[in-house]
Amino acid sequence: MVKRENVIVTKSVDFALRIIDFCETLEKQRKFVVANQLLKSGTSIGANIHEAQNAESRADFIHKVKIALKELEEVKYWLTLCEKAENYPFKPSLKDNADELGIIMYKIVSTSKRNLKN
Repeated sequence: MVKRENVIVTKSVDFALRIIDFCETLEKQRKFVVANQLLKSGTSIGANIHEAQNAESRADFIHKVKIALKELEEVKYWLTLCEKAENYPFKPSLKDNADELGIIMYKIVSTSKRNLKN
């Protein structure tokens, strides 16, 4: 039996790795507070997605994905600060990746809620 790739798991891990790399850039420029906050929220997304894979129920699954979505919103906030602040590095591709993750996770939540009702 061939195991299918879980797209959201893969993308959340890839995103966390890109966040780690960007946070190292922030730290090299001594932007420690933003780097620390972004690192926590950016890696928490994948942790919550992974945790959701072993949820106790569909409601628990939805809850864990929603937590990941909250963390994603925090990531977007820190990236917006980097984008708008003077003397901060910024990677537009990270915002694009965050938007893509958000679209996938919102779809997962809406589909799971619909299936929960049925």
